Amino acid sequence: MPEDEEYYGKHGEPRKYDPNFKGPIQNRGCTDIVCCIIFILAILGYIAVGILAWSQGDPRKVIYPTDSQGQFCGQAGTPLENKPLLFYFNIMKCASPMVLLEFQCPTTQMCVEKCPDRFMTLVKAYTNRNDFDYYKKFCKEGVSNSMSIPQILKLGLCPAMLTPSKPFTRRCFPALGLKGGVITVGNNSHFEDGDGRIRDAKDLVDGVKNATVVIEARQVVMKIFEDYTQSWYWILIGLVIAMLTSLLFIVLLRFLAGIMVWVMIVMVILVLGYGIFHCYMEYAALKGEAGADVTLQELGFQTDFSVYLQIRQTWLAFMIILAIVEVIIILLLIFLRKRILIAIALIKEASRAVGHVMSSLFYPLFTFVLLTMVIAYWAVTAVFLSTSNEPIYKVFNETACDHSRTTCDPANYSTSPMKAQCPDSECLFAFYGGESVYHKYLIGLQFYNVFLFLWCANFVTALGQMTLAGAFASYYWAFVKPDDMPAFPVFSALGRSLRYHTGSLAFGSLILSVIQVIRILLEYLDHKLKGAQNKFAKFLLCCLKCCFWCLEKFIKFLNRNAFIMVAIYGKNFCTSARDAFMLLMRNMIRVAVLDKVTDFLLFLGKLLIVGLVGIFAFFFFSGRVKAFENTAPHLHYYWVPILTVVIGSYLIAHGFFSVYSMCVDTLFLCFCEDLERNDGSASRPYYMSSTLHEILWENKAEDPPSSSARQQDDEDIRLKEQQAQEDAA
Repeated sequence: MPEDEEYYGKHGEPRKYDPNFKGPIQNRGCTDIVCCIIFILAILGYIAVGILAWSQGDPRKVIYPTDSQGQFCGQAGTPLENKPLLFYFNIMKCASPMVLLEFQCPTTQMCVEKCPDRFMTLVKAYTNRNDFDYYKKFCKEGVSNSMSIPQILKLGLCPAMLTPSKPFTRRCFPALGLKGGVITVGNNSHFEDGDGRIRDAKDLVDGVKNATVVIEARQVVMKIFEDYTQSWYWILIGLVIAMLTSLLFIVLLRFLAGIMVWVMIVMVILVLGYGIFHCYMEYAALKGEAGADVTLQELGFQTDFSVYLQIRQTWLAFMIILAIVEVIIILLLIFLRKRILIAIALIKEASRAVGHVMSSLFYPLFTFVLLTMVIAYWAVTAVFLSTSNEPIYKVFNETACDHSRTTCDPANYSTSPMKAQCPDSECLFAFYGGESVYHKYLIGLQFYNVFLFLWCANFVTALGQMTLAGAFASYYWAFVKPDDMPAFPVFSALGRSLRYHTGSLAFGSLILSVIQVIRILLEYLDHKLKGAQNKFAKFLLCCLKCCFWCLEKFIKFLNRNAFIMVAIYGKNFCTSARDAFMLLMRNMIRVAVLDKVTDFLLFLGKLLIVGLVGIFAFFFFSGRVKAFENTAPHLHYYWVPILTVVIGSYLIAHGFFSVYSMCVDTLFLCFCEDLERNDGSASRPYYMSSTLHEILWENKAEDPPSSSARQQDDEDIRLKEQQAQEDAA
């Protein structure tokens, strides 16, 4: 018919009836072989990068402070094992602006067992044997009682003075205090600097400040690392709770789909309501507290996030955000109430499919293990790459010197021409770097590490999608369930995916990874241009970020449906993506109405699990519940384990709910194909259940007739014309 030809010309030809089609095709060949070869070569290159990084890197550079000789303080199995703290000979030299450029204080630094706890100058300590023995703990090796003070200072073996210090991030900093509005150190507002001059304690502030700027980022990382070492087992317990909760929810959804969906909806509303109530109570409790009315803008960025919880504006912001989310969810539930009833029925049908393929519930554990391996490999490789630089030593001096800040070799510096020209100079450790071919391409290796991480992670996700799609498609296209299904549908689908379609999986995940890398680069540019005044550049960058975000969402949607078609028909990625897209376009109304509403309900389930586990983690790690006060670990930032548990819980819940989501998407595509292939007659019966037919057929909108129905109409017209001709004769 002309109108049908015009409709299908836009959206492709519908599937025709095939009596031999019984579900996922068994006799298939390898697809996208070129991309499969490229992926294998990329993996081999990734392994080579990992081996190279592990041979060159040294994570101790991140964990331990480094002295002027490039040795690690407190490292087990070394002579410095019992000296975990870094001591500065003259902390006031850290006040130089060069510190912020070179990230190193131009003074001798050495590893010590304890920080000095008293004022003392070398001149005074030299006159008392006990004091001098204490003083020598903060001197280099080779100092003896027979050496004179000028000789010791000339050789740079000891500091000119000691000030009371306290360890901070494994470094000795002056114990500064405030007494009567005056800065003090060791309860004194003045001290002797070792050269006979009396200095104010405030002179130490700039040195401490610059040294703190140098190590601030490292300090935060170290504190977070220490928090993880203190709370990792509690984090694992939280993630196990999230996994068990998700598994229990999915199992209950299998048997009590309708009840569980309504329980889920009510619980999400109640959890958000409790969040709003708790934020209001915290907001009201801080009324009248000193400093609680400071604004977030006035406070600025603080590495200790617990500071923000002492401000009323923080709880007000949380309360407003939760209230907006609550209102949006309630409005969506009101406007979509009829569609939600249909979506619940679709979830019930998906539950029957899951009941016949129970092993699919445990497949996310396999995906989780693979993703954990990919993330661990990326993280370890990134750490080793970032610590694969070599120690660089530079000349530091107090007087004018032509060789100042040039690189040097500490092994033979005392006999070098540079030492002869600059007698008071020293060859000290400056930073980690390098100028070899390996170090020149280090940034490229880091980029390759990130790109292959995204590619492998997307590949693992795609493998899970294709495997589950193949398993649920075998359920749908089984005329007699479960007799016509394979014995192990998940393992059969996994075997087909890896044996025949590794190239297609790699192709789809490669496209997605390229888009994600572009998004990462755009975020990096946005970060760099934050201080720029060019409004057009900001506008253009914002548009690009928005466009690539939309493109990533579209590619994920297209890939998901393409992998379903690959799992069923065994064709290459591009052909499957085209067929899936055309099939969805021919059923656009159903896609918009049913598929997305079901996704919304499943998202509420994820939100419920994350909310429950997140609330439990908050009260446990923050010490708000007295029953856990002595059990919870003492942390620098209690938000670190909370955030980890929340993100991990979402990923775990997403993994389990992805089974239902994939089941719904697969059943939906198979249903659309079933309508085009068959007409429900005795010769061409539908494979769908009567329940699924009622659910989706009521929402068919203006569907064009199926191929079999059109063939029947043409046959009826031909018979009527033939009968009319016979009557006329």
